[in-house]
Amino acid sequence: MSSESIALGTVIESARPIGERLHDWVVTVDHKKLGILYILYALFFLVVAGIEAIIMRIQLIVPHNHFVSPQTFNRMMTMHGTTMIFFMVMPILFGFGTYLIPLMIGARDMAFPRLNAFSFWMTAFGGLLLYFSFIGGNGLYGAGTAPDVGWWAYAPLTSRAFSVGHSTDFWTLALLVSGIGSIGAGVNFIATILCMRCPGMTLGKMPLLAWLNLVVGGMVIFCISPLTAAQIMLCIDRYLGGHFFDTQAGGSAVLWMHFFWIFGHPEVYILVVPAFAFVSEIVPVFSRKPIFGYPIMVAATIAIGFISFSVWAHHMFTVGMSAYGNSFFVFTTVAIAVPTGIKIFNWLGTMWGGKILLRVPMLFCIGFLFQFLIAGLTGIMLGTAPFNWQLSGSYFVVAHFHYVIVGGIVFALFGAFYYWYPKMSGRMCNETLGKWHFWLFLIGFHLTFDFMHIPGILGMPRRIYTYEPGRGWELWNLIVTIGAFFQAAAILVFVVNLLWSLRKGEPAGNDPWDAWTLEWSTSSPPPDYDFATTPVVRSRRPLWDLKHPEDPDWKYE
Repeated sequence: MSSESIALGTVIESARPIGERLHDWVVTVDHKKLGILYILYALFFLVVAGIEAIIMRIQLIVPHNHFVSPQTFNRMMTMHGTTMIFFMVMPILFGFGTYLIPLMIGARDMAFPRLNAFSFWMTAFGGLLLYFSFIGGNGLYGAGTAPDVGWWAYAPLTSRAFSVGHSTDFWTLALLVSGIGSIGAGVNFIATILCMRCPGMTLGKMPLLAWLNLVVGGMVIFCISPLTAAQIMLCIDRYLGGHFFDTQAGGSAVLWMHFFWIFGHPEVYILVVPAFAFVSEIVPVFSRKPIFGYPIMVAATIAIGFISFSVWAHHMFTVGMSAYGNSFFVFTTVAIAVPTGIKIFNWLGTMWGGKILLRVPMLFCIGFLFQFLIAGLTGIMLGTAPFNWQLSGSYFVVAHFHYVIVGGIVFALFGAFYYWYPKMSGRMCNETLGKWHFWLFLIGFHLTFDFMHIPGILGMPRRIYTYEPGRGWELWNLIVTIGAFFQAAAILVFVVNLLWSLRKGEPAGNDPWDAWTLEWSTSSPPPDYDFATTPVVRSRRPLWDLKHPEDPDWKYE
């Protein structure tokens, strides 16, 4: 499709009444629109969860602070963690997958378009249910309160004796509903990738983003199911007289922990593996080299998918498991570091000897590589049972998992935004604003989470509302809070960049990065039908073959 046709279509679209255009977005089954809806929904909750984090950091900036009450602090902690995991990171990753997978494998849509729409709206309704608790958390006739049981919701905090009203019920129903949407998305990813590939695209020629999302789809199905079962048992305990998690009636509070972390640790890899996929697509393009060790990268991802289901109880070393149980989970925790480490060598091998272009997507990927390595090293430290015993309940653990979520996943996500935003919008992001975003976020991240390890080692407990002076924690909490404001400023620059570029950005063209995968062969943004004719591929870099018929990639495979 020519640029003139795209421009004409844009004019015609903008001339339609806004009500019609909104109706089209609400009832759409187009994977591209649904992907963008996922992303916009997640960006909204990124801002909400960021505000909740800032409230907590202001409360902890000095000892004996009274910025918020203890109850409000507990609610902010619960809502921040739940929102970031379930309603920011997961939806935004599903959004990129939903948008990109059909384009990258030469399909015209997902395998089940209506299931795709159903999955998004279930996820969206789950997030709304969680925040309805501010209105109705204490019931119809009382003031609303958000849940305050932590994003992990350990028993017996969730029993009716300790969680009066309906705030915990909103939390439970929100995760149940969004979990159904997540399972639908996982099924759709698997069916689309296995059944909808264009001619010539064997499994060995798929883009790594498709391969890694195939693994993620399987993990979603198997790990969301235990969480859903646990939520149903919790509802039975609260309203039907069940005693699954009531120790006084023969149940077990530890049983909830097992169910939650059987979900919770594979969930970390459900979030991290798509981040790996982004980096695996961006690094080769900006290194001007094919990915190093493609088969090993795929094998390592499959290994991570399997091993991730055997490491959950390293979150539970302090609950009193046997020495044999502790030893098993120490072994699996160390074992999963091996395929993860292989990936880091794959990316470094790709960059080695390449003509590296330090554009904004590549800067975020380099930041990801450095920070995810540190996150992995502190993860191995915490995977050692004696060390974990000392620091399990401290801010060292908070620093570690934020190194994974923010330093790893969020940095890769920002790289993906800057890389694929031209394809989605037809406009380039502003490079100068992008670099301001990168450096502000990098500085803020390291001020916050590097220095957060120190009060953890000095004994500062997690989940505390305030603390006594004179324990050596004051300076570190001040620095951590300053870093949080740097990150908030970076997010503001990012949002401004997206909005400004949407109107004023330089036209992107079909392929602004001189990339190699099929999505860059379509117009920016792509037409409704993705491809006018079904592509036929012969190598892992089909667009390279079209651009360089004298030296096609398939000659070297």
